[in-house]
Amino acid sequence: MAKRETVTRMSVEQPLWRALRGYRVLTLLYAIGLFVSAYDEFARPWVAIAYFAVLTVWTFATLPKVSGAAACTKRFLTADLTIALVGILLTRVADSAEHIETGSPTLPSIWTAGSVLAFAIKGGWRWAAFASTLVAVANLVHRGSPARDTVHAVILVWVASIAIGYVVEVARASERTLARALEIEAATRERERLARDIHDSVLQVLAMVQRRGAVIGGEAAELGRLAGEQEVALRTLVSGGLTPVSRVSEDVAEGAVVRAVEEPDEPDDADGPLDLRALLAPYAGSRVNLAEPGAPVLLPPAPARELAAAVGAALDNVRRHAGEHARAWILVEDEPDEVIVTVRDDGPGIPEGRLAQAEGEGRLGVALSIRGRLRDLGGSADLISVPGQGTEVELKVPKQMSRGMR
Repeated sequence: MAKRETVTRMSVEQPLWRALRGYRVLTLLYAIGLFVSAYDEFARPWVAIAYFAVLTVWTFATLPKVSGAAACTKRFLTADLTIALVGILLTRVADSAEHIETGSPTLPSIWTAGSVLAFAIKGGWRWAAFASTLVAVANLVHRGSPARDTVHAVILVWVASIAIGYVVEVARASERTLARALEIEAATRERERLARDIHDSVLQVLAMVQRRGAVIGGEAAELGRLAGEQEVALRTLVSGGLTPVSRVSEDVAEGAVVRAVEEPDEPDDADGPLDLRALLAPYAGSRVNLAEPGAPVLLPPAPARELAAAVGAALDNVRRHAGEHARAWILVEDEPDEVIVTVRDDGPGIPEGRLAQAEGEGRLGVALSIRGRLRDLGGSADLISVPGQGTEVELKVPKQMSRGMR
């Protein structure tokens, strides 16, 4: 069944923005509660009331601005921090000197930390350091002297905001790396699938045209030579190539992580499992003997067809390398947890190191058409070959993995 690679988006920053929205509302209520509890100690309570009215309207009106990095603009951050700083400095106007000397909180209280955290999530630790430094200066001006509790609170906000900003930067870098890795994996799997299909069809036809043209001679020989050149070029293409950076992975800079997923390109034409025996039956012939169980060997459509295609690729290798007169045997075993298909021939075998050499030359019959298919199914392909004693390919597909594929 054909599949295509798509992407869905997920951001690890989004929970931080949601938490910041809740923090701003809760700390607004906390600051108002502190003011109400100490109302009698304020010298000019009407100044505090006016400030809290503005702060309440601003907090609720700007909740959409702290819903994500895109909405949280530099202009909003500047205005938000300005309101926090003005509230700190207005405390000396609204509150009595005696109350301030006892260590009373500023008008915005811990609401100010929300403005600093917005800088941290939006721009990282450098933006957080800038905002927290301005808050520290405003607090020192408000108190008039570096009191112990003021210095403690300033350092706490400074360190916490910078730490959060640094964590956000690391998370963004990790998202970009993960997105690129997933994109490369998806592109590589698609390229391997295409390479298998090409190997099973186009490359084999080109190789046959080259061989037949050389035998016939004349104009057919020239046609065979051209087919041979195209075969080499196509093998080089399907066995290599770089994966370009797509627009999707570049979008991660905005805080989105890309997660590759597979979805069906079109519905499969089978309603239920397929009998592997029926798919392997066409391979049987005068020189290919098929031994199978008496009961159906049922697999989901996609794994069944991929396994049958891998068997076909193994038989193609037998004809190509063992000769037209070589005999082959296919043994199908239906085990409780897996299906095992063994393809054995009586050819001359494969010399040691020949498979690695063939893969380096772009001949990917074993690497992609056989091992690649089985790897995608969660199975394995083991090849045993002794020079002069033939070759045996054992293909294993676990039933548990296959049940999840359609």
